[in-house]
Amino acid sequence: MRTIQKHKLTHPEAFKQNLLSWAQQYDDVVWLDSNNHNQKYSNYDAVLAVDAFTAIQTDYYNAFDKLKEYYTTTNDWIFGYLTYDLKNDIEALHSNNDDGLAFPDLFFFQPKKVFFIKGSTVEIHYLKAVDDELEDDFKAINFQETKYENILNDSENSIKIKLKIHKDEYFNKVTQVLSHIHRGDIYEANFCQEFYAEDFKIEPLETYNKLNKISNAPFSTFLKVRDNYLLSASPERYIKKEGCKVISQPIKGTAKRDKDYKLDAILKENLLNNEKERSENIMIVDLVRNDLSQTATRGSVKVEELCKIYSFDQVHQMISTVVSQVKDSTNPIDIIKTTFPMGSMTGAPKISAMKIIEELEETKRGLYSGSVGYISPQGDFDFNVVIRSILYNETKQYVSYSVGGAITAKSTPLSEYEECLIKAKAMREVLEN
Repeated sequence: MRTIQKHKLTHPEAFKQNLLSWAQQYDDVVWLDSNNHNQKYSNYDAVLAVDAFTAIQTDYYNAFDKLKEYYTTTNDWIFGYLTYDLKNDIEALHSNNDDGLAFPDLFFFQPKKVFFIKGSTVEIHYLKAVDDELEDDFKAINFQETKYENILNDSENSIKIKLKIHKDEYFNKVTQVLSHIHRGDIYEANFCQEFYAEDFKIEPLETYNKLNKISNAPFSTFLKVRDNYLLSASPERYIKKEGCKVISQPIKGTAKRDKDYKLDAILKENLLNNEKERSENIMIVDLVRNDLSQTATRGSVKVEELCKIYSFDQVHQMISTVVSQVKDSTNPIDIIKTTFPMGSMTGAPKISAMKIIEELEETKRGLYSGSVGYISPQGDFDFNVVIRSILYNETKQYVSYSVGGAITAKSTPLSEYEECLIKAKAMREVLEN
């Protein structure tokens, strides 16, 4: 049973910064920040979960069954992540590509303390075992000062970013995807590539704050599980459940921003009317509709928004919103399992696309194109898509960011490569500066 405290905040933004800085003392941290993008399905401005009371960590084998058992037994808030490679639990697939990060396939924890920030109010849900700590915690948060370790790397602290797939090889692999499409094996595939650095140290919170400032994304995440970190500026929601309503918001279609508002408006309009980008989006909407139908009540799957343009600090994005209704008795883990991995990061048909992706990509995706989020005791949940993100294994000193794009019959290798560079711009800028 959790106790709830509410506090009024004089300076909410300062409190948020102090709160995340204060959280660094713990081994288990999930921070979710909407950056004040008050979208239709937003509940909170920010959420923080810290300090595991119990936890589950596993590889992909029977992972969803283990998660269901853990959630049922815990009967409490749980926060954590799902890696892309959980696909191997759902289908007869595998992940044998190179993995420099070595994150566990699934991790969730029952936090001792959860902070929900909305407007000028913070609501703290905490276990009785830590109720004597709350007063001291709140004082510490209000007077927290952000301190960063002075990290010095070799080569005068300059990062050497490497590519797993170089440009000519990328062109060749996209051409192979196009061959599969022209043969009718698939309609679309999300093909990704990794950029990485070895033997390089970063200060995770400082790096996250820089990335978040540049991107200001609605599903930003700071995740820490001991020595593993995710620093994410994700613009995309994977899936959410509110009561009996399920919401999925796939992104397909990207255009760069311009400082000149007239040129920026033209770029936005061009994206809206781009036949190739719209076809990408609509194909994934059909896939999401099919996924949601596996748990939906009959006739309840609907498209609320189709190919709507949302503008973020770095890019314009084409986003659709697909919803369904489920029965009260539907287990939340079943909804996640039947829609995972998200269609925007796989392709259509999903299984065929994932097989081709595995053959052509050079890197095990891991948490990239997976998801971070929470499930409430009532069975509601909210999960993002892990894109526009930096991943860091502190012990191995391995830094990674990956980007990808949807390949369709109308794709050209050069345009897809240029789109990847647009998506990678914020992460590269943060790491190089």
